[in-house]
Amino acid sequence: MPSAGWITVRVAPGSRRDDVMAAMFDAGAQGVQELGDALITHVPEQDIANAIVCAVLAVSDDARADTEPLPNIDWSEQWKQGIRAQELGRLAVVPPWLVSGRDPARTIVIEPAMAFGTGEHATTRGVIRLMQRIVRGGERVADLGAGSAVLSIAAAKLGAANVAAIEIDPDAIGNAEENVRRNGVDDRVRVIDGDAATLLALVAPVDLVLANIISSVLIDLLPAIGLALAHDGHVILSGILASERESMLRVVRDAGWRVLAEDSEDMWWSVTIARP
Repeated sequence: MPSAGWITVRVAPGSRRDDVMAAMFDAGAQGVQELGDALITHVPEQDIANAIVCAVLAVSDDARADTEPLPNIDWSEQWKQGIRAQELGRLAVVPPWLVSGRDPARTIVIEPAMAFGTGEHATTRGVIRLMQRIVRGGERVADLGAGSAVLSIAAAKLGAANVAAIEIDPDAIGNAEENVRRNGVDDRVRVIDGDAATLLALVAPVDLVLANIISSVLIDLLPAIGLALAHDGHVILSGILASERESMLRVVRDAGWRVLAEDSEDMWWSVTIARP
């Protein structure tokens, strides 16, 4: 997919790297690449890029940030050079050009596109690892901020009976639907365009909620998630920086949740929670 009109934001985070990373997400970054000491994101508008720069400078006195137009590159071809199969317990996330010879029942085939979720990010891997401890077959699942629908497909491959893949970004919907069809789970996974807080009530009750979103959004969604969850249901939260672990644990426990399992990789943390 060509990148016409996109802006690159390159950040030297200084001494408060984790705070700078969190500020970038809060200001509108949908993903951040760590390249050496630099943090890099790509955004579709200069206003968003400017907001990220301002947010970074506000939280770190010794940070530096600059922006530049992103060259018109076919990123689907560029990604092919770096994307590899991700082996995650009983499942593997694999691009189409590496799928030959694999068992379709345990293989999630994802076509790289601008939608978030190829299995290359630690937050995606964390949710898939935690999910395998919960999904036994027949569950009703809601995947909030589904992106490429990789987590929805994983739930279906593990045996979930019904999955609502909820995504508010219209640019991600077509890619998610294509991935669902490619993986042969369109009889169990529905891609739904809309706001998670609103749609949760319409797909409730569910046995499992998956939410791989930035921590501030997760906190706002917790009340709606609680109302949508069936008795003995579970929630997997991800997209949380490891530096935010203690504060997030306080939030979920103060809201009456109990922590069942945790997963950490690199600077990211994921958690499974349930009601008492």
